[in-house]
Formats: sequence, C-alpha cells, structure tokens
Amino acid sequence: MRHSNSGRKLGRNSSHRKALFKNMAKALLTYGRITTTEAKAKELRHVVEPLITLGLKNDLHARREAYRRLGSHQLVKRLFDEVAPAFAEVAGGYTRILKLSQPRRGDAAPLAVIELTHGAPSLTLEVKPAKAVKKADADDNAGEAAEAPKKAAKPKAAAPKAPRATKAAAPKAPKAAPKAQAPKKMKIGGE
Repeated sequence: MRHSNSGRKLGRNSSHRKALFKNMAKALLTYGRITTTEAKAKELRHVVEPLITLGLKNDLHARREAYRRLGSHQLVKRLFDEVAPAFAEVAGGYTRILKLSQPRRGDAAPLAVIELTHGAPSLTLEVKPAKAVKKADADDNAGEAAEAPKKAAKPKAAAPKAPRATKAAAPKAPKAAPKAQAPKKMKIGGE
C-alpha cells in the first residue's frame, strides 16, 4: 500500500522523474507556458510554485537552493529578476492549468496547458530578427537597386558542369555456397 506516499510515479523511476520535472520547470520559467499531459502538469505545480516562492525571498540561500533545483545560473537570474517580481503582490497560485479538448494523437492522453498566471505574456522570450536593417541602410540599398539597371554588365556564359567522377563499382564475386555436410548419424539406444 502507498500510504502517505504523495505524488504520481508517471511510469518512471525516481531519477527519471527528477530529470523530467527539472527540464519541464526550466521550460515553464523560460517560456511562461508549456503544453503537456494533465498528470505531468498537476505534478509540475509542486515543483514550480516553491521555486517562485524562493524567488520572492531573494537572498543568497534562496538563490543557491534555486540553482540546486534548476542547474542554470541564467535561469536563476531570470527567476529572481523577472519572474518572481511579477508575483510580489500575490499570496500563491502562481500557475494555472487549462485542459485542452483534444487528446494527444497516438495514445489519446489528455493534454493540458500549464502557464504562469501573472505576467505570462511579458515573460516569453523576445525573438530578435536575424538581421536588423537600419532605415538609412535601407535607403542606400534602394538607391543602389535603382542604379543597377543602368549599369549594363556583360552576362557571363555559364560553362556546363562536368559530371562527377564516381568510383566504378567492381562486380562482387558471388558468395560460395556452403559446403554440403554429410548427415550425422544418430545413436539410438546403447550403440
């Protein structure tokens, strides 16, 4: 019997469960919202909410405890500087679980979205464009594009590409048939 043994096993051993919740807590604190199964979401609450409470304490011991559970200095900094201050006026209930209507394809497991309640949209990572073009540079590029038709450059004749040399595969010798063995005589009785 499992008297006083709280928490779901989720079909994993303890080290796998610990790693699972560590990774899921990192993802939730990074993105503010993740989609997972209902059972995992309900168990993840018991991991993330104490981390946010540690973030509200904001002392050295709390930072060390958070690092021990998250394993990332950048994420601990984000937790203490961005996530926890959003919950300064809240007495608890830092996460919300929303059940999704469609089950997971493949095994029909019930899905849910777990998200941070306060400031979740502002906590998402800002994706910067790969290359930011300044307005002045854009104007210069437009001027160059207008001048391009005026310049008549000789088109270069493209030489046809020669086919790549490939190794000629020598035909493999057929495998020799296994030697025929004479049937073994079976001893019957005491011969």
